[in-house]
Amino acid sequence: MSKIALVTGGGSGIGLSAAKSLAGIGFTVILAGRNTEKLAQAVAQFAPGQAVARQLDVTSPQSVAALFADIQETFGRLDLLFNNAGNNVKDVPIDELAVEDWLSVINTNLTGAFLCTQAAVKLMKQQSPQGGRIINNGSVSALSPRPNSAPYTASKHAITGLTKSTALDGRAFNIACGQIDVGNAATDMGNKALAGRMQADGHIAEEPVIAVERVGEAVAFMAGLPPGTNVLTMTMTVMASAMPLVGRG
Repeated sequence: MSKIALVTGGGSGIGLSAAKSLAGIGFTVILAGRNTEKLAQAVAQFAPGQAVARQLDVTSPQSVAALFADIQETFGRLDLLFNNAGNNVKDVPIDELAVEDWLSVINTNLTGAFLCTQAAVKLMKQQSPQGGRIINNGSVSALSPRPNSAPYTASKHAITGLTKSTALDGRAFNIACGQIDVGNAATDMGNKALAGRMQADGHIAEEPVIAVERVGEAVAFMAGLPPGTNVLTMTMTVMASAMPLVGRG
C-alpha cells in the first residue's frame, strides 16, 4: 500500500516539483491549493492514481479541518505533510508596510503552516501505525533577510521555531519534522532574482537560480528517510552555487 503525502501549494512551482518527486518514490500525493483549475492541470501530469486534487485555503481553520477530515475518511492516514503554501508582497521599507500586507504574509506563511501542522499531528498521533513526517518550506530568508522584507523574513524565521517545536513535541509519537531552506529556485517567485534583486549595500544585482527539480528531489530525499531519521534543517544547501549569500559585500 502506498504512503499518502499532502503538499500544500501543490499546483505549481516547488509544490508541484516536490509532488512529482514524491510520486516517483511511491507516494500517493494530494495536491492542495486554492486554484482548482491549476490543480487539475497539475494532476493531469501524473500517472493515473498517483495524485489527486483538493481545494484548500490554508488561512482558514474550517478549510483545513475539512481537508483533513476528507483525508482521514478517504485514505485512512497521512504519512507526509509538506507545508509549502506561501506568499509575499512587494518589498518596501518597514515604515511604509501596510498592516494588511503584513497580515497577508503572516496568515499564509505562518498561520497556514501551523493549522496544517496541528491537523496533521492530530491525525498522525491516532493513526495506526502511529507517526509520520512533516516538512516545512522555510527559505534562506529564515537565516538571512533581504532588504525591505520584514513580513516574509519574519514569517520564515518563525517557521524555523515551528519546525523545532513540532520536532520536539512529535518525538513521543514517531512524528518527525524538518525544514528545507531554498534559495532562488526557478519558479514564478524565484525567477525575480534573474531580473535583479536589491543587495545588502543597496545596489541591484542579478542572481542565479537553480532548477526547481532539485528542490523536489531534496524534499523526496527527506521524505524517504527511515522513520527514526530526520533532517531537522536542510539549510543553505539547496541554492545556486553562485548565490550571493556566502560572503561579504
